[in-house]
Amino acid sequence: MLPPSEENRAAMSNKRPISPFMLGSHYRFQITSVMSFLHRMTGIALWVGAFGLAWWLLAVAAGGEAYTHAAACLASPFGKFVLFGFSFSLVYHLLNGIRHLLWDIGLGFEIPEVYRSGYTVAILSVVFTVLIWFFALRGGA
Repeated sequence: MLPPSEENRAAMSNKRPISPFMLGSHYRFQITSVMSFLHRMTGIALWVGAFGLAWWLLAVAAGGEAYTHAAACLASPFGKFVLFGFSFSLVYHLLNGIRHLLWDIGLGFEIPEVYRSGYTVAILSVVFTVLIWFFALRGGA
């Protein structure tokens, strides 16, 4: 069999998607792709959040005005939004990491199990994050 000509190769490449991130008629989001994307994004959020945690720890160590400024930033609506996002990232990344560990030992590879575990991680991430914030804003257990 002869390889396709240059013209045929160009025509074929224009008809098929080159990336799963091409939305629209070529690709439909699936829970697996969304979970993979969220795992990467929450990992990046945790990396950035680690710098925020270091900033807060330095402010605590410095005391006085530095801590007052840090506390005011974190208590602002934007600060609470960032903290909520950080806590969601932490919970999601932890639960999805456990899901990946289960895959590493050979569990949960069937498509229905993959979808079930994906939805479970997504739902539990929201529930656990809301519970954490509920108890934190309430003043403890």
